[in-house]
Amino acid sequence: MRRVAITGLGVVSAIGTGTAAFFESLLAARSGIRLVDMAFPTGAESILAGAIDFDPDPHFSRSRLMSMDRVSQLALVAGREAMAQAGLGSPAAWPASMAPERFGVCMGTGSGGAGSTDQAYTALLEQKAARLRPMTVVLAMSNAIAAHTAIEFGLKGPSSTISNACASSANAIGEAFRQIRHGYADVMLAGGAEAPLNRGTAKAWQAMQTLATPHANGAETSCRPFSKDRSGLVLAEGAAMLVLEAWDSAKARGANILAELVGYASSTDAHHLTQPEPHGQAQAIKLALADAGLQAGAIGYLNAHGTATDIGDVVETRAIKLAFEGAAAHLPVSSSKALHGHAMGAAGAMEFIASLLALRAGKLPPTAFLEHPDPRCDLDYIPLIARDCPGLEVVMSNSFAFGGSNAVLIAKAA
Repeated sequence: MRRVAITGLGVVSAIGTGTAAFFESLLAARSGIRLVDMAFPTGAESILAGAIDFDPDPHFSRSRLMSMDRVSQLALVAGREAMAQAGLGSPAAWPASMAPERFGVCMGTGSGGAGSTDQAYTALLEQKAARLRPMTVVLAMSNAIAAHTAIEFGLKGPSSTISNACASSANAIGEAFRQIRHGYADVMLAGGAEAPLNRGTAKAWQAMQTLATPHANGAETSCRPFSKDRSGLVLAEGAAMLVLEAWDSAKARGANILAELVGYASSTDAHHLTQPEPHGQAQAIKLALADAGLQAGAIGYLNAHGTATDIGDVVETRAIKLAFEGAAAHLPVSSSKALHGHAMGAAGAMEFIASLLALRAGKLPPTAFLEHPDPRCDLDYIPLIARDCPGLEVVMSNSFAFGGSNAVLIAKAA
């Protein structure tokens, strides 16, 4: 099995576009969560969201935007950053040994072009339109993200789209990792994107009664993972992309190797559609450690799934204890969702990138607003302030989804 290098990263998030701005906000505990006004048929409402101030016009031509949902726009901006960082921004920059047929794409998304679907139903049911936009299908289809990135960069290798709710992009990275490790591809662009801030999606999540309510300290502090006063998750949009490459290929072309992806595993709770189960999550963690050939004590930082739901945070705490046993008490853990919100299908990739940036900087992002920890969540959740961690060697990222889908990624310093 081949070693897999990480050579490029890209992020578009509520706390910054670009990995530098993203990580600076994480370390400063600077929140991107705010109230967003939405006009519903029943009247205007303010929804807590990790919304991005994003203007697509500087990035794409008007003709191209006709076939691009917002989710694909965010994905391509993140993909461009990752490819540029890897030195692979255009095929002209690729070494002669890098064949387009060996360069693939694997993307994760929870709901694809949900905004375009919402607009289509609005036109059909509210505006009584006789016909929809000709591009409605290709705007809304979940694999549009993979298609647009493949077209943008001329990637002709394996292509797949994974939709495992909140674990989607973590699974996408893991499956891309396996494509390279087992020789089906030499390079993969992997990650995910989500753009769920539309009326239909917001109302559907409201109906589940899992969304946070505005906190008395300000809307920006409303997502509070592992906190006694947490009230739920905050919907967010965003995209995160990684360039994965066969280690020998990356070394041969003189690429700047950011980290090594060494472990991945997935599992299924087979328990309940919305209530997580600790043994299934612990199984994914243990399998990822085994895949990496590591003991639990080797992990120096864990980016938790940490959604700030009442049951989710308690179950994840129990899962970490089950998997790490005695090492759990000394393991630094944090949830970055307190700042950028829950980007659903993009969350796994976004939070894995947060872990990789922590690995490279030797600085651990905090769990923001964790002033009053829930006694049931009694691990070292790095409250409030970033922590220096010199000599950090190995990081882990958890992604757990509705439906009981679990995915865990592990990376080592290069």
